[in-house]
Amino acid sequence: MCSRCCPDPPGLRVTQYPWHGAWVVAAHGAYDLHSIRPLANALRTAVDAHPKVVLDASGITFEDSTLLNLLILTHQTGNLRVAAPSHQLQRLCEITAVDTVLETRQTVDDAAIS
Repeated sequence: MCSRCCPDPPGLRVTQYPWHGAWVVAAHGAYDLHSIRPLANALRTAVDAHPKVVLDASGITFEDSTLLNLLILTHQTGNLRVAAPSHQLQRLCEITAVDTVLETRQTVDDAAIS
């Protein structure tokens, strides 16, 4: 999808900011194959520029294997931690055993300082 003819789905928002020595990428909205691009771009840029990246997942309202794949790929290229994952995201990680690979924390503060 290109941004000229296919705008991002409504309700998506990705914000970024420094916090306790980490770079936080806060995702808001539902992420699937058709909406993952803004978050993928933000995470790719963040891991290229910062030694520790935290995904604040507290604002994610829906996720599928597309998000899970993005998290694995991001983890392979940089130091990624996932903060405040929803029950659904935690369960998805458990079912696929990704929870043994990704570092998850309950809060952004915990993820940033760990």
